[in-house]
Amino acid sequence: MTRLLAPAIFLMVSLLANRPSSAQQAPAEKPRYPWAEKMFSAMEHDFGVVARGSDARHRIEITNLYQEEVHIQQITTTCGCTAVRPSKETLASREKAEIEITMDTRKFTNLKTSSVVVVFDKPLFAEVRIPIQAYIRTDVVLTPGGVDFQGVTQGTPATRKISIAYAGREDWQIREVINKNPHLETSLKETGRANNRVNYELDVNLKPDAPLGALREQITLITDDAANPRIPILVDARVESEYTINPAVVDFGSLKPGAQVAKNVVIRGKKPFRVTGLSSADLGDRLSAKFPQEAKPIQIVPMTLTAPDAPGVIDQVINLQIEGVEQAVPCRVFARVVSPDTAKP
Repeated sequence: MTRLLAPAIFLMVSLLANRPSSAQQAPAEKPRYPWAEKMFSAMEHDFGVVARGSDARHRIEITNLYQEEVHIQQITTTCGCTAVRPSKETLASREKAEIEITMDTRKFTNLKTSSVVVVFDKPLFAEVRIPIQAYIRTDVVLTPGGVDFQGVTQGTPATRKISIAYAGREDWQIREVINKNPHLETSLKETGRANNRVNYELDVNLKPDAPLGALREQITLITDDAANPRIPILVDARVESEYTINPAVVDFGSLKPGAQVAKNVVIRGKKPFRVTGLSSADLGDRLSAKFPQEAKPIQIVPMTLTAPDAPGVIDQVINLQIEGVEQAVPCRVFARVVSPDTAKP
């Protein structure tokens, strides 16, 4: 009996002696905050395999789902290979914001992993971690790293060029360019092939019919690489009107019936111009304007609104006509007509 118990006792003592103490145990996982995680459109992002020097940027949307105001106290990354920038730090109820994440593909290569850490202090404390990763290949280099059409005037065609340099096989080829955006056109030509190096040039054209506003698209090069045939290229564009109006909404405030209020509208153009007319579907003669006669790149147009007799809300889109321009420039007019005893000065 003693011979049977001795080995068992020895084994138990050995296990207890080798058990890690509380100080040696693996650290506990960081707490999670489901109420905060629900606000994010994604909880991770993989850039995939990208060329060296390419613009690797991605946006994650945050939506305040709650009645209370949400505030981002700070936002950081766990690796110098990534940078992050929020579009705003305070979100009212149902308001949205974007976090733009950038992977540095110029200084870093091969597999890079990081985490974006978002810390909230309102309405409650929370910390949200978003894992990020990319594999930056060293055999393909893009110059510049992406296509940038920022500040292009609507109706004006624009072209950007990207050089693609490959080092490896002399028979390497780009077989196809995938572009799914109807407002973009692409053309590819080979510019060199020698000493196990291959060069291409990609032209990307923004069509004149591109709509106003932001455009973000990805063009994909398909190569004959068996393991990693796809090379993504980011296209960022912002199409702007030749003319901008400030304020975009002309607020005449609260008016008594029959009252007149004047407001100035500032119109900016990229070259000197004249404003020749104003039209409205319903306001008619109740909205008038004085148009400067001299052509200037900045025009100040005084507008006068005469309130109708019946109380109600005026919310109209008006059109300002520019000399020699077929398409009118729109802006909104807003006013509230109230009974005399409730009108505010």
